[in-house]
Amino acid sequence: MKTIWIIGGPGSGKGTQCERITAKYGLLHISSGDLLREEVASGSARGASLQEIMSQGLFVPTDTVLQLINERMEKAKKEGSTKTGFLIDGYPRELEQGLLFEKNVCPVDLIIFFDVSNETLKKRLLGRAAVSNRADDNAEAIERRIQIFNTKNGEIIKHYENKVVRINAEGNVDDIFAEVSKALDPLLA
Repeated sequence: MKTIWIIGGPGSGKGTQCERITAKYGLLHISSGDLLREEVASGSARGASLQEIMSQGLFVPTDTVLQLINERMEKAKKEGSTKTGFLIDGYPRELEQGLLFEKNVCPVDLIIFFDVSNETLKKRLLGRAAVSNRADDNAEAIERRIQIFNTKNGEIIKHYENKVVRINAEGNVDDIFAEVSKALDPLLA
């Protein structure tokens, strides 16, 4: 079983590409953002505290996110809902998270980084904000999320440089997926 991290700024197209990757390769898509939003929607005490953090555009504590991801992976292994492996979307957000993931969950086989300019990220997120009801899609939170992402992501890219495939995600969805496939085919063939 392979483990692939998908990283990229907020609005870089991770979710869209992950849908295509899971359809083609049979990996189980685990989105840290979706797990967090599900926990908030559950109405649990943990969810209420996550809502407060996320509405400010801040990062949720690493141990909480890692716990949610690990629970989902263990459940999938028990159920046999993936033969290929895992597509971890939106995690790690900083180097320490990646190191903890590898120490406590499993090693990462490949990291796909969707590289998009700050201007494009802002434009996409403000467009999404117009139709979504996400607490973290407001101009101030968007600005903060992009700034934090750029700082933290650089450390991940540097540390894992031999496992990172950088993909220019400014173009259209099909062209981007063609590049993703070139990166994944040798690993999953």
